[in-house]
Amino acid sequence: MKIEVLSPHGFCGGVARAIKMAQEALAAHGREGNGAATVYCLHEIVHSEQVVQELTAKGMCFVESVEEVPKGAVLLISAHGAPPAVSDAAVARGLRVIDATCPFVTENHQTIRANFAKGMRTIVVGDPDHAEVRGYLGEPGACLPEDVKPNEPVGRVVQTTLDAAAQEGVCTATRDRQQAVRDFVASSCGASVGVLVVGGAKSANTARLAEIAENGGAKAWRVSSAEEVSRLDFGALDVLGVTSGASTPESLFQAVLRSL
Repeated sequence: MKIEVLSPHGFCGGVARAIKMAQEALAAHGREGNGAATVYCLHEIVHSEQVVQELTAKGMCFVESVEEVPKGAVLLISAHGAPPAVSDAAVARGLRVIDATCPFVTENHQTIRANFAKGMRTIVVGDPDHAEVRGYLGEPGACLPEDVKPNEPVGRVVQTTLDAAAQEGVCTATRDRQQAVRDFVASSCGASVGVLVVGGAKSANTARLAEIAENGGAKAWRVSSAEEVSRLDFGALDVLGVTSGASTPESLFQAVLRSL
């Protein structure tokens, strides 16, 4: 079996930026004298178990609400962004806020606000349970497609990690990684082809890569650790493409390649 590494793979610019900001926050604020954490992150900074574990080991505390953060602490907004109410609540509690929202996500928030200022609502296309989409829906004037009235003029924003072939508005990094998978599967020329996607179990963009491979006729697997590779059977394949989600550390990707 031939193994082919697909490019691009791994961290996108927004993920790399958010992790760098998290590391800088930890370096600047560290821990209190009693060892208590002073840097908190609302939700997982990115959907990567490895990244979360590494930052936790360095002293970051991950929480699900602003109310869990002690007054005076530093609150990091994850790459997925958050609704305006989060920032308002953080300021009210006297927290120091560091916004690590992906620039593509920030741009969508700005679009919703601009539409609202013009008196127009904005449809949000995506998974309502995803942190990014929940952030959009917290903006005044944002709504789900089913909430739109007949003939109502509306704007539109899209979750950045959806299938780029089906939705406009998906971010460039997502689009490029998906296209690499499509091109690889399409170039198989009748060979038995598979795609192994490395990434976190909660990662939407990672799941999308596996779906695209399967929709193209390839076999697809997802792993979040190198240990999982030994349990997979690639015996019937002629070629295996290996890629990773936009929140997958290169160290994990290389560990999976070594296991292969």
